[in-house]
Amino acid sequence: MKLVLCSASPRRREFLERLGVRFSVAPAHIDETRRPGEPAIAYVTRMALEKSAAGARPGFAALGADTIVVKDEEVLGKPSDRSEAERMLRLLSGGEHRVITAVAIAGMQAMVVITFVKLAELSDAQIRWLAASGDGDDKAGAYALQGLAGAFVERIEGSYSNVVGLPLLETIRLLEKAGVELPWT
Repeated sequence: MKLVLCSASPRRREFLERLGVRFSVAPAHIDETRRPGEPAIAYVTRMALEKSAAGARPGFAALGADTIVVKDEEVLGKPSDRSEAERMLRLLSGGEHRVITAVAIAGMQAMVVITFVKLAELSDAQIRWLAASGDGDDKAGAYALQGLAGAFVERIEGSYSNVVGLPLLETIRLLEKAGVELPWT
């Protein structure tokens, strides 16, 4: 079974490449609007399932994934501008939040991974610097664990790769279940 990655995320692509998985890329273009009252886990799961369904085609396992950051039940996606990035970083500063990723292969049940991250208390200057750097522009919660903001992470409980954007262990299990050829098979 061949794999198609239904994502434009360079991090997801890099993870799969480092594992030696052969795949093609076909980003899914779907409406990513959260429904009124939709719980965070239901939302991220629906996104992963819809992305994988959008890329489904015969002979291919279509892999979709979505990552969100949740703080006090507020879902933080990608910031639309520097002002929003600063607001998100202020919200995350000094507290713990959840990074939730759902991974799905078309026609299969999605897997959800939750990681807890504790960010140090950030000064206004640090928040402005992080937002102005652009490092978190295309990342949920306006930060990248593997980027500049990683210097301010006090603790991570759970999957590191989940916070970066693709929980590898769970993804490998899904790929194996779908019959995708992996380097060790």
